[in-house]
Amino acid sequence: MDESSALPGDPSELHLRISYDDGLCDTPQADTLERWEVTVLHRRRTHHGGEDPAATGDCVQADCPSCTVEDVAIGALTFYRVHFDRGRNAYWAMEEESEDLYETAQVLLDQQTGSFSEEVSERLEYIGADLLVMDRVTLDRQWRGHGLAVILATEAIHRLMPGCRAIACAPGITDLSSHRLKDRAEWDRVTAKIAHGWERIGFRLYRDGIYLLSPASQDLEEQRGELRGRLVELGAAWRAATS
Repeated sequence: MDESSALPGDPSELHLRISYDDGLCDTPQADTLERWEVTVLHRRRTHHGGEDPAATGDCVQADCPSCTVEDVAIGALTFYRVHFDRGRNAYWAMEEESEDLYETAQVLLDQQTGSFSEEVSERLEYIGADLLVMDRVTLDRQWRGHGLAVILATEAIHRLMPGCRAIACAPGITDLSSHRLKDRAEWDRVTAKIAHGWERIGFRLYRDGIYLLSPASQDLEEQRGELRGRLVELGAAWRAATS
């Protein structure tokens, strides 16, 4: 069986909804940290062929008059945009927001200035000013294992990175429901696989599990084109396998 046929739907029908919920809070914390939510949606066309339940299913005809279209959430990504030039000290703002952000701040930021440490700054090109943190990437279980997380994250990063000097992430496992991940060797294997996916688009390990990516990275631009091609291939293979 082709791997694409195991997908629950046509991956060509995936798209992203990027949003920022502004609580209109006039606080230094809100000015320093922006939380961006990216919802992964699958556009599903359901054909209603009568009373027989067997006649109802996914339809591949875009203009079918018997179809209804709905967007179903099958995953989510969370990003934080960190502003160093407004609001409060970014180091302490990240510490207050979450443990994961605090760990990133400890590695990348100067506690006193709230900006990039001198060592980190020397590694970065002078393009933009902010820090974009890819905090969490999740997909429903049936959509995993096909490289879609990297494809979707690359598109989200491309939309959110203008004005940023660096993108940071800490590759890790967010879904702890699998019993097999209680084995340390399996945990390490899966974590390494996740890290390899982010390395493919240009993330490089800096220190203590924190990876950095420059918005000017040629890897990011080149891989975006290749990954888009991969998505097209997966969609074509899925349609061929299910027709």
